Amino acid sequence: MDIQRRRHLALSLGLLAIAPFGSLGLGGCSSRETAPNVSYTLLDGRTSTLKAQQGKVMLVNFWATSCTTCVHEMPQIVATHEKFKARGFDTLAVAMSYDPPAYVASFSETRKLPFGVAIDNTGAVAKAFGDVRLTPTTFLIDKRGGVVKKFVGEPDFAALHGLIEDLLKEA
Repeated sequence: MDIQRRRHLALSLGLLAIAPFGSLGLGGCSSRETAPNVSYTLLDGRTSTLKAQQGKVMLVNFWATSCTTCVHEMPQIVATHEKFKARGFDTLAVAMSYDPPAYVASFSETRKLPFGVAIDNTGAVAKAFGDVRLTPTTFLIDKRGGVVKKFVGEPDFAALHGLIEDLLKEA
């Protein structure tokens, strides 16, 4: 069984729930890795960069409309965004390159996603974040652009909210 199939199996069995950023081959030192300064285009045509979001705590969620866990967790991602957005928190949902843009737009519109949704047409954003292939994969980024945590699979949202609370208190 190849590594991708083993990871998928582990993910489906709930064995890969929350992992520190450095534990999946994306770093390893105890200090926070800096998030890549990716540029992206939102569904509404606006462009931005991750660096432009510095000063906010960010949740960057890689997902796909064909991913049942992604669809299942999205209401909790929305609730998290709504709970913290007034305090300097933002969310970016990055649809994978294989996700048909029409599906992503329809999903976003019908569920009235209140945050930016980008389609990673070329896969460059996923590649910059350590070659993300499994969905959902979510990164929590602090106000200075440091990656605090990487979640593979659905996060424990209570723990995530506690971590966001702590990060919002940081200067």
